[in-house]
Amino acid sequence: MVSTSSSMCLERSPVARPLAGKARINNVCMLLGFRSAGVTSHDFGTLLGGNLKILKNIILQDGAEFTKVWAKSSKTVVFYESGRIYFENYRCSYTSLTPQPQLLYEMPVRPKAEKIEDSLLCQCPLEKVLPQALDQKPSLVALTANNWLYQLSADTGQTLHRVYLSSHVKFRSLGWDVSQETFYVKSIQHKQTPLARQAGVENNVLMHLAIFKVFPLDVIGLMEINKKVFGKSVVDVLLSQGVLAVSHSTKCVKLYSFEDIVKKFRTKKLTLGQECDLYGASGIVGDAHYGIPVNIHINECPPALFEMSYLDNGIQIGGHPWHYIYTPNHKRHRGTHHICSISDGALAKNGVQDMKCDSLEADWIFFHPDDSRRIIHAGPSTINVLKIIAEKDVDSKYEVVCDFSIKASRENSASSQVTVTSSGRIVKKRFQQLEDDPEQETFKMVKYEDELDLLAIVEISHTEHEGQASVRLHHNKSGALLKRIALEEPWDV
Repeated sequence: MVSTSSSMCLERSPVARPLAGKARINNVCMLLGFRSAGVTSHDFGTLLGGNLKILKNIILQDGAEFTKVWAKSSKTVVFYESGRIYFENYRCSYTSLTPQPQLLYEMPVRPKAEKIEDSLLCQCPLEKVLPQALDQKPSLVALTANNWLYQLSADTGQTLHRVYLSSHVKFRSLGWDVSQETFYVKSIQHKQTPLARQAGVENNVLMHLAIFKVFPLDVIGLMEINKKVFGKSVVDVLLSQGVLAVSHSTKCVKLYSFEDIVKKFRTKKLTLGQECDLYGASGIVGDAHYGIPVNIHINECPPALFEMSYLDNGIQIGGHPWHYIYTPNHKRHRGTHHICSISDGALAKNGVQDMKCDSLEADWIFFHPDDSRRIIHAGPSTINVLKIIAEKDVDSKYEVVCDFSIKASRENSASSQVTVTSSGRIVKKRFQQLEDDPEQETFKMVKYEDELDLLAIVEISHTEHEGQASVRLHHNKSGALLKRIALEEPWDV
């Protein structure tokens, strides 16, 4: 959500505005009445915030109920983003902003070799005007199985641009580097063929990354991830926030500056649709057969910005000031999460989080998406929202404190099993249930709804033959339960 500051208006408005006062209007009917009469802010951010507040109040009111208005089955995975529902590998798109979902577009059936394998939704930029009007609207960047990158209108499915990537490298997935600014296309990992292995030919290229900018769509470069440069143990890479993260089979991750890599190792700047001559081959960048040539040659390992070994689940970086969460690479630390400052690696006070949950599925932890310096640590029966604060009188030291906790309804008494021996003696056998036992109320998922500023939690309670799922809506700042919504469909436990 983008909010812009309101500007001063010197002309008299033709619509009378309500007098400014301390009292806020929370009644939904009054707010809708003012809006229909044109008594609203001219600032887009304020207007959007007001509309979302109305929606939030309607959802949370006691009498509000959710009813099924539409259903559609699919043999493939169904995707949803920003009010659009995608079926059949993004071939069909429906809008969910109407009382019942309506078909936006349905593209022609394509052969399996041309199906869409991955996509990203690009929202139009608000701070600049693009040369073409169609580029000013939301679009879908889609990767097909035959290495074509399409930019499609999110409203009509019309092809705006298409780029051929490569005839000798198979690309598989898309990801954001900087959201709504730059993205990357990642190839499959290159495996050495048996014939090459028998011939003694060594393949050191693990994969390729093609990096693009959007608005307008253009290419930054294509680079190889070479084991001779990054090490024989490299197994995966990704781009995030201008950082190239390289993972190793030794449970180690190293971070490099992508900006520095481009400055030092890019041999030629490319532009889509323009002729290029590299390594004796010439063609139009992005056209069929020529594709995107490799123009970023990393011939020596750049200096690492950060390096850390871990046991499970990798490393997460976030918070303010910057911290990272990881599990040290030793089996005695299994099940714990360590929160450390990225500036000096110092462990925060109370920075070792251990839920000590006896369950089949492990607990999970992540930085809160609302950029509030908080961390969400969730398990089968407890969700802790933690906060990183500076220690008193010591600005360079940090402490992790519990902001609030959400507990599942559990019986405190331990379960017991009574048996009677052949002699009539009663034997009580005590045993401890698992935290995620299907017989108990269990948390399965927690998500942050940014537009409504709510925490959404999926809880499962067991009925006679199946699991009953409910969505709990909690206040993001206090954790207070605001509403519980039962789902009709059973949950497979």
